[in-house]
Amino acid sequence: MALTHRLQLLLDEEQYQRLLTRSEVEGRSMGALVREAIDLIWVDDDHRKRAAADILMRAPTMPVPDPDDLRRELDEAHTGRFA
Repeated sequence: MALTHRLQLLLDEEQYQRLLTRSEVEGRSMGALVREAIDLIWVDDDHRKRAAADILMRAPTMPVPDPDDLRRELDEAHTGRFA
C-alpha cells in the first residue's frame, strides 16, 4: 500500500525513547512501528487477532522445561510449597 499522507506527531521524552529503542532492537523505522500500532488498535477483531498472531509468531523462542518437570513445578506452586 502506498504511503500518501504525512503526519507530524509530538511525543514526550519517555515515549520517544521507548519508540527509538524498539526501533533499534527490531531494526525497523519508528514510522513503521507507529503504523503497526495504529493497525493493531483501530481495526476489526479479525485483523486485530491476525496482527497479534503475527507479533507472537515473530517473538523469539523461549526455553520450555520438560513436561514432567513443568507439571511438578506447577503442582508445587499450586500447593504453596514455594512460600
